[in-house]
Amino acid sequence: MPEKYSGLRTVQAEHIDGLGHVNNIRYISWCEELAWQHSEALGLSVSDYQQLDRAMAVYHAEFDYLAPAFEGQLLCVNTWLSFAKGTRMTRRFEIARHDTGDALMTGLWQLSCIELSSGKPKRFPAEFVEVYLPEVIAEVTAGG
Repeated sequence: MPEKYSGLRTVQAEHIDGLGHVNNIRYISWCEELAWQHSEALGLSVSDYQQLDRAMAVYHAEFDYLAPAFEGQLLCVNTWLSFAKGTRMTRRFEIARHDTGDALMTGLWQLSCIELSSGKPKRFPAEFVEVYLPEVIAEVTAGG
């Protein structure tokens, strides 16, 4: 069974906004950084995307900010794939306090496989099927 991919981030002074907590855009930036790290750990980098003339492009993003984070806190950023089929994939995120596990933000990206040279949707190349599909963590629904 695949597991969530995780990374740690320590909140620095430059991450704090005028309201005294981590700026929301920083959360999104950490998610993007971790998504690329996850993809590279699985074996697909930006250069692979370029060679294949394919990429997973975000067409919808959702982020729910649940609680603030403050300078000096250690945070755990998690990502995982929850759906992949045809031309579509869903990547989920969670940022939580490392010490308590309390979720600070949850989010998702809905992605579409595109041909880089045209920008048009295309089915997953074999390399995406081999790398991404085995990593999908099935959605868990109430009662099942």
